[in-house]
Amino acid sequence: MKALVYTAPESLVYRDEPGPDMPSGECLVRVEAVGICGSDMHAYLGHDERRPAPLILGHEAAGVVVEGPGPGRRVTVNPLATCGTCRACKAGRNNLCPQRQILSMAPRQGAFAEYIAIPPENLVEMPDHVSFEKACLAEPLACGWHAMRLGARALDGPLPDARCLVIGGGAIGLGAALALGANGASDITISEANPRRVPALKSAGKFRIATPDDVMAEDPGGYGLVIDGVGFAATRATASRAARPGGVIVHIGLGDASAGLDIRRMTLQEITFIGAYTYTPEDFRDTAAAIFDGRLGTLDWAELRALENGASAFADIQGGRASAPKIILKP
Repeated sequence: MKALVYTAPESLVYRDEPGPDMPSGECLVRVEAVGICGSDMHAYLGHDERRPAPLILGHEAAGVVVEGPGPGRRVTVNPLATCGTCRACKAGRNNLCPQRQILSMAPRQGAFAEYIAIPPENLVEMPDHVSFEKACLAEPLACGWHAMRLGARALDGPLPDARCLVIGGGAIGLGAALALGANGASDITISEANPRRVPALKSAGKFRIATPDDVMAEDPGGYGLVIDGVGFAATRATASRAARPGGVIVHIGLGDASAGLDIRRMTLQEITFIGAYTYTPEDFRDTAAAIFDGRLGTLDWAELRALENGASAFADIQGGRASAPKIILKP
């Protein structure tokens, strides 16, 4: 099969690769659309020791089952394969399974390829009227849905009454904003530093778009729920300042691992901090259903490119030249 292979930091090669290993009972899926994630960029830059080269990256996929249970089905793919029997899985928190595997991390090659292998329980069948390009957004949007759900549960009042700030206008942040809107929130601000992204964000929903400087210049402590979809020291500093007394910060971004969080203010103002990792199977299914029935909008803000041109897409993202919140590659 053809695949886009990460061969060294900032190096991707489109070449022939062996087809995926097929564990017993799993499905072979022909990939029709796959998104570029921030974690793919992290690996591409050589910053993820869990993803050493050579490796096929990519985990935001949709396609068609060609072997295994249910051939011919059009599906979107939950890339987290878990044991199903541990305490976390039995509690419905499969994302915390200690045995979890994910496409794009050994032993599972990723979806920047013509084919992937995945357990059948990880597949959500999609209706004919939904495109593969929209269906592959279920994975990044489910991350935002999960963050929204955790934050709403921790609020001291109903979500529709909360003033919400989402930091970052990439697919994770935008997904969180769309999830907030789909679940009743109406006062939603997205903080985004890249002006190229603003038109797409404005077209995606009824959000206020602000620069990080605008957010920091406002009266501090104005937001009941803050979702950090970036995860750098500067964004954690913004989140720490923006949350109101008794408010909630949900941290989903994985930009870096240190600095920025104002522990003293969080303690004195009883601000709740929640780490959010990916999504549960229920979150994934709920997100897919919201895509299928249109509750997350038209989802026409992604840019499409051919998989063979994936290296230039990564370079454009790294160079700040990409205006869309998401680039989707087509094998």
